[in-house]
Amino acid sequence: MAAASRRRSRSRIALAATVAVIGLTAGLATGCDAVDKAIDCVQTADTIADSVTGLQQAVENAANDPTQTDQSLNSIEKDLDKIGDKTDNADVNKAVDDLNKAVDNVRTAVRNGDNTPDISPVTDAAGELTKVCTS
Repeated sequence: MAAASRRRSRSRIALAATVAVIGLTAGLATGCDAVDKAIDCVQTADTIADSVTGLQQAVENAANDPTQTDQSLNSIEKDLDKIGDKTDNADVNKAVDDLNKAVDNVRTAVRNGDNTPDISPVTDAAGELTKVCTS
């Protein structure tokens, strides 16, 4: 993955995290349950953003240690399960489903021998998840 592409992906994740903080701050005037759910969602989405960054690094280093990619995908899936268990919001659940599908596609590509799969759908879906967590 080219350095410019990595910077764009990281910039998208950073932008999504900023939007999450702004949205969370604006949402503090709502009820406590809604805020607690939003905080859980944002915290887990932030963890997923870290996992996506780890996935980017794992794909870049796949020649040295191909197991890193699988471990990063497992980490993202585990975090997605946490969000899915904590929310009944249809938009959040759709974003989780979309991110799960993107992770599955990367996993399939790796199993089919692609050492440098396109992970941009994963980063895009992670950004969308962060966005819906704050709306």
